[in-house]
Amino acid sequence: MMTQQTTTLSKTEEKFAQELFNAYSSKKPLKETDWKDLVTDTDTAYKVQERLTELKNEEVGGYKVSLTSAETQKMFASDSPLYGAQVTSHFLKAPVTVSLQDLMEPLVEVELEFRAKEDLSASDSLEDLMNKTTVAGGLEVPDSRFEDWFPTLSKYMVMSDAAVGGLVVYGQEYNTNEVFSSVAELADVKCELHHDGKKVKNGVSSEVLGNPLKSLHWLVEKLESQNKKFAAGQMVSSGTFVLPPKLTAGKWDVSFSRGLGTVELKVTK
Repeated sequence: MMTQQTTTLSKTEEKFAQELFNAYSSKKPLKETDWKDLVTDTDTAYKVQERLTELKNEEVGGYKVSLTSAETQKMFASDSPLYGAQVTSHFLKAPVTVSLQDLMEPLVEVELEFRAKEDLSASDSLEDLMNKTTVAGGLEVPDSRFEDWFPTLSKYMVMSDAAVGGLVVYGQEYNTNEVFSSVAELADVKCELHHDGKKVKNGVSSEVLGNPLKSLHWLVEKLESQNKKFAAGQMVSSGTFVLPPKLTAGKWDVSFSRGLGTVELKVTK
């Protein structure tokens, strides 16, 4: 548990972090127009996110990487991905039931989830990362502390808000190097997303920076540049295969190729 402040912010930045935490706790959203001129660069946005994480007073279970496709980068006027720290209790093993009452304005994404079997380093090659992780199919539920956020929220607000992190629902974990015999094979994982038995989307893992392992490598490198590390046991939701639809009540499931199986999420009102 984190019990004391270690991140230094200005008074207005501290107030913003506190308001984000209040919205996180109360489920009462903020208006972007009240805050967007306060955070106008990446370093400040990540400092606000770090403070928000401290206020949650819970261990970081891992991360989510956002803006991993050309389409989503264009939507948020970015030329690179961004990440958000996610607390342990927001990683859920499928099958699981969640309530819309506990969320704000959620979407649903299809992702690969990697868990570190040992600490990861920016010097690791993609093959090293394949050997040092487990892999699972996943359904991520992005959610924001801002109203009417998708797809118009500014990238600095997204960063400040823990990359609009909500929940990460993950399936059966396997040693990555036992599912895939080469790095290249990770670019060809196919999925079909269904809601109440009807196909909603299909996608392929090459949408994630060309290969989801590149997303993991980007994250490890970015964390290291900020004097942080991706530690053994932590998980990453590496980026969506599909442009996310709105999460609604009912049964969501996604099936993956390569023997990764099916991930089920039931959503109640």
